[in-house]
Amino acid sequence: MDAAPIIGGLATLASTTSFLPQAWKVIRTRDTAAISKRMYTVTVVGFALWLTYGLLLGQWPLILTNGICLALSAFILVMKLLPRHRKEAVAAALDPTT
Repeated sequence: MDAAPIIGGLATLASTTSFLPQAWKVIRTRDTAAISKRMYTVTVVGFALWLTYGLLLGQWPLILTNGICLALSAFILVMKLLPRHRKEAVAAALDPTT
């Protein structure tokens, strides 16, 4: 049995789901005060570069994983940068129960 696909799948699952709690918390609370703008900027750039690398190589595992991570981390960064009223509108559209 080849362990590489299993390890890769678990790494993808861990990487992509790691941003979900933060993204959901931002949607629910609209609070981004404790989020580091610099850290998320570097993270977004890193995932964009990894995605580009995966595209250049035609490696779907890299493309899928880093595409999802890029989308989630970019969402968190955008919510950090938005003015309060715009952040409220985006969050309300994504979670109308709050």
